Amino acid sequence: MAGAARSGHRAFSAEDSVALLSGPLPRASAPAGGQGLFALMALQLAGPEARADLGDPADLSYVRTVRGELRIGSLTRHADLSSSALACRHLAILRDVGRVLAGRGMRRSETVGGILCQADPAEDLAAVFAAVRATMLIRGRGGTRAVPAREFHLGPYKTVVEPGELLTEIRIPIRPCGSAYETVTRPDGGCPVTGAAAVICLDGDTVIRAGLGLTPAPARQRGTAEAEDLVAGSMATLLNLGRAGEIASGQCACSAGARRPGTRPCVAGRLITRALRRALLRAQA
Repeated sequence: MAGAARSGHRAFSAEDSVALLSGPLPRASAPAGGQGLFALMALQLAGPEARADLGDPADLSYVRTVRGELRIGSLTRHADLSSSALACRHLAILRDVGRVLAGRGMRRSETVGGILCQADPAEDLAAVFAAVRATMLIRGRGGTRAVPAREFHLGPYKTVVEPGELLTEIRIPIRPCGSAYETVTRPDGGCPVTGAAAVICLDGDTVIRAGLGLTPAPARQRGTAEAEDLVAGSMATLLNLGRAGEIASGQCACSAGARRPGTRPCVAGRLITRALRRALLRAQA
């Protein structure tokens, strides 16, 4: 994530960024982060006056653990996050999604915050943070507020970040859980779903906590919550994980009529089942 500044201005810290964003700048916003800003400019959602250079603030680029949380600075490059031994030791799913983004031509200049604030509905990382129940810290002149990852995106290319505010940090609770991300390269059945994130926490053979997320965002809303409720509190069996996939498949957006006759059920169900199974293996290990 990056801030906005007039041409010739540069921010060297989060405080500098907030000050620039809060100043008398026309259409000031904070959408940068490698390719993200250029995509927004191409869509005419940001103009030249909204450009910024936040490549310097070291206070927004880090991966560390503090009081039982994995904390990720918003200017941390995604390539650095997915290769971080600290991050991937606690959340293997970050390595999974890093491989997906790298395979799609991800550049080393893309930042985690920039990816999130671009709010592309097909963004893989948003599904991952929804599944791990991350919290987004947003700073403005009035202070810092915390927003659950599941409430951060309001719709395509729109987030809860207000003018004059800056996404500064992502916090993820560290738990002894298994996590995984599964993808398909060519969605079938007329369904746009391309990825599924899953988190499973065990107490013996019982699932005590489950988290799910789907890519793209429109498919996440209903099926994943019901599937989470089924898995949490149940025995960690392949049958139950398959049932969770069936629930998600029956609720995802493409099952309401977009699926073509004669095609297989929504791919979301198969992806969720695969992700849950791999997350279970990692939790048991």
